[in-house]
Amino acid sequence: MDTHSATRDDATTADVTRAATKEADATRADPGPVRPWDVFARGRTVLDAFDQLAGGLATSILAVVMLVWLAAVAVVCLVGVGLFLVPATLRGLRAVANRERARLSRWGPEILVPEPGPRRLRAAVADPVVRREVRWLVCHATAGLLIALTGLTLPLSAATDATFPLWWRLVPPEEAAPSPVPLWIVHDWPGAFAVCLLGLGWIAVVAGVAPGMAWLQAWPGRRLLAAAPGTDLALRVAELTATRAAALDAHATELRRIERSLHDGTQNRMVAVTVLLGAARRAVARDPSRADALLEQAQSAAEQALAELRGVVRSILPPVLADRSLTDALTGLAAGSPVPCRIDADVPGRCAASVEATAYFVVAEALTNVARHSHARHVTVTVRRHDGRLRLCVTDDGRGGADEHSGSGLVGIRRRTEAHDGTLVLTSPPGGPTTLEVDLPCGL
Repeated sequence: MDTHSATRDDATTADVTRAATKEADATRADPGPVRPWDVFARGRTVLDAFDQLAGGLATSILAVVMLVWLAAVAVVCLVGVGLFLVPATLRGLRAVANRERARLSRWGPEILVPEPGPRRLRAAVADPVVRREVRWLVCHATAGLLIALTGLTLPLSAATDATFPLWWRLVPPEEAAPSPVPLWIVHDWPGAFAVCLLGLGWIAVVAGVAPGMAWLQAWPGRRLLAAAPGTDLALRVAELTATRAAALDAHATELRRIERSLHDGTQNRMVAVTVLLGAARRAVARDPSRADALLEQAQSAAEQALAELRGVVRSILPPVLADRSLTDALTGLAAGSPVPCRIDADVPGRCAASVEATAYFVVAEALTNVARHSHARHVTVTVRRHDGRLRLCVTDDGRGGADEHSGSGLVGIRRRTEAHDGTLVLTSPPGGPTTLEVDLPCGL
C-alpha cells in the first residue's frame, strides 16, 4: 500500500509540474494585450531620455570651453605665466563638474559634491578627485557632446522625413532628398511616401535607442565624478556627530530651563510657605486671628507651588502622552492655545515615546511662537504617519517673516528635530503664511 501511494503521489506531482510548465510557456508566448499606460510609460521614458540628452548637451558645451581653457593654461604654465591662472582654472573645473553632478543627481542616485579642492598645481596633480574630473572633462567634451548632438539631431531628421510628402514640392528639386543623408533625389509621389516610411522607421529607432544613449552619455560622469568609497559613510558619521552634539546641547538647555523653573518659581513659593508657617506658629499664642490669616496665605502659596511644579513636570513629559495618545495631547494643546487652532491628525498606532515627546514639544513651541509673534487669526496642525515617518505641519495665517535667528525658539525646535535624525523646513515669506514642516522617524 505504501509503495502504490507513493507512486500515485509522484504521478500527481509530475502532472502538477507539467501543468505549471505549460501555463508558464503559454504566458511567455502570449504576453497579453498592450495596455495604454504601458505605452504612456514608454513615451515618458523616451521624453525623459531626450531631456537628459539636452541637459548633457549644455554641460558638454561647458566641458568643451573648460577643456580648451585648461589646455591653454597648461601651455602657458610651461613659461610660468599660467601658474597665476591655476587657482581660477581649478575652481572653474570644479564648478563644471559640480554642474554635471547636480544634473546626474536629478536623474538617478545622488552624487555627493566633494570638499573644495586644492588651489596649487602640484597638489591638484596629486589629488585623485581632480584627476578624475579632468578625465571626465575629456570624455564629456568629446564623446558626451557627440552623443548629445546625435541623440537630439536624429529626432529632427526623423520628423523631417516623416512629414516629407507635405513639403517636398516646396523645395528646389535637387534638395528633395531624405535626411540626414541624401540617399536619393525624389522626383515623384511614390518616392516621397518612401521617404515618409523611412522617417517613421527612424522615429521607431530613435525611440528605442534614446534611453540607451542617455545612459551612455551619463556613464562617464557616474563613473568618474562619484565620491570615493567611504565618503558617504564619513559624511554620515560627521552628520551624526553634529546631531549628537545638538542633542546634548538641547538636553543641557532643557535641564537649565527646568532648573530655572524650579529655582525661580517652585523654590521661592516653598520658601514663602516656610516663612509663613513659622510666623503663624509664633502668632498662635499672641494673636490667633492673625495666625489664621498667615495659615491661609501659606496654603495659597503651597497651592501655587504645587501648580508650578505640575507645570514643570508636564513640560518634561506630558502625562497625557503616556496615558492616552499623541493626538489627545495635541488636542489639549490646541484647546489651551490663545489662537484658534485645528488639529488634523492621522497617527495609527504609537511611536517611540521620545519621538512623541519631540512632536509635542515642536507643536507647543510653534503655537507659542504663533501667539507671541505672528498676529495670526487661525492655525492648523496636520500630523501624518506614513512609511515609518511622522510628519508634522503647522500653518498659520499671520504676517510671516519668521527667522530662526531672531530668538523665537526655532533653533531649539531644529536641534530637537535633528537629534532624532529628522528634518525641519520653515517657509515664512513676508506677509505670510508661515509653514513649519517637521519630519521625524517613528522610532519603531
